[in-house]
Amino acid sequence: MEDKEIDDIMKKKLSEMTSHNESEIQELTDVNFDDMVYGDTPILVDFWATWCGPCQFMLPIFSRLAKKYKTIKFARVNVDDAQSIAARYGVYAIPTFLMFKNGQVIDKAVGAVGEPGLNMLVQKYS
Repeated sequence: MEDKEIDDIMKKKLSEMTSHNESEIQELTDVNFDDMVYGDTPILVDFWATWCGPCQFMLPIFSRLAKKYKTIKFARVNVDDAQSIAARYGVYAIPTFLMFKNGQVIDKAVGAVGEPGLNMLVQKYS
């Protein structure tokens, strides 16, 4: 019984945290991906999937960092919807976080690295 309650609380919190961040995090697709990653402003892209537990764990952290670091863009790619993008960048494990600048991958983190890991990655480019 407790597990269901915890799951419900976690789902509610996740929903609350992500609903406020739509403007900070861009959803990328085959259509807009290249336009977003080619630019002087660093952009951190989260490669994720709806069925991925560690991806869901990292989403609130990613959202908090998107609010905190205004000099970096934050975006997400659903690997099920954009398999060609994931394949192009060799993303075979999720979550994978790729930092782009001028269309080039300049850094990466693979797995549920937690807030300290993702924060260290973002701080390098802010």
